[in-house]
Amino acid sequence: MASTDSFQASATRERDIYRVTIVGSVVNLLLLAFKFFAGIAGHSAAMLADAVHSLSDFVTDIIVLVFVKLSSKPEDADHDYGHGKYETLATAIIGICLCLVGLGILWNGAQSIWHVVQGGTLPEPGMLALVAAVVSVVSKEALYQYTAYKGRKLDSQAVVANAWHHRSDAFSSIGTMVGIGGAIMLGDAWRVLDPVAAVVVSVFIIKVAFKLLVPSMNELLEKSLPAEVEERICGIVLSFPGVTSPHHLRTRRIGTHYSIDLHVRMDGGITLEEAHRTATAIEHKLREAFGQGTYISIHVEPVK
Repeated sequence: MASTDSFQASATRERDIYRVTIVGSVVNLLLLAFKFFAGIAGHSAAMLADAVHSLSDFVTDIIVLVFVKLSSKPEDADHDYGHGKYETLATAIIGICLCLVGLGILWNGAQSIWHVVQGGTLPEPGMLALVAAVVSVVSKEALYQYTAYKGRKLDSQAVVANAWHHRSDAFSSIGTMVGIGGAIMLGDAWRVLDPVAAVVVSVFIIKVAFKLLVPSMNELLEKSLPAEVEERICGIVLSFPGVTSPHHLRTRRIGTHYSIDLHVRMDGGITLEEAHRTATAIEHKLREAFGQGTYISIHVEPVK
């Protein structure tokens, strides 16, 4: 019965992740088409760069859809711990994409600024490009709020990562909006506002990329759970009478689940059945604290 409930919960979670990601991908596709049209018709290089950023958002939506499908698969003969790390891998890929987009915006902005410093002029953008930037800021911030809320509720790193990609697109569009607005309203001398704003925004995008990339890489490289979590594990173990000296504790995260491996000591005079019953009770308590999908291995040793 517990196995059936777990499967149903997993299926519901997968369906919800798909729903929120599909909403984002549809919005991204519409924005992508509108931005490319506005960038070309409005003669705005900044808006075309913003459209490329939206293209990266659309690609990461596809990545989430593919990898979440893989990560929801149950354990099999080749994956004793399930497929949870596919979702972690998706988060890492999104982080890398964000970093590359940020570096690209930084490079293009710096080139435009250098062009102006050398006495060159930038093309004047049209009003359509400004309208597209405003629409992008409003819609992408709304999409971020919706996706981040769903990602936290579903405890999905990949969905939260994708939400930040939506917000990075909104940040990029703010820079584009300021630059295009300044170029239209303040004249030729202020067209440099566009690349300057793009450079500032790119720094924030790169910062967000590392914020997503570092935790996912730590998980892929088997980093232990935080010290406070391990202390809580030991506290739960020691709450059982007759159980002492939790040691050789090894922890890691596998997708949305924890993996806990530890040794404990019990009175060597008790029966094997008693030791097994206590170890099973410890497992149940740990799963109550950290989720029913927690992987737990307890090795019992006699008290020295």
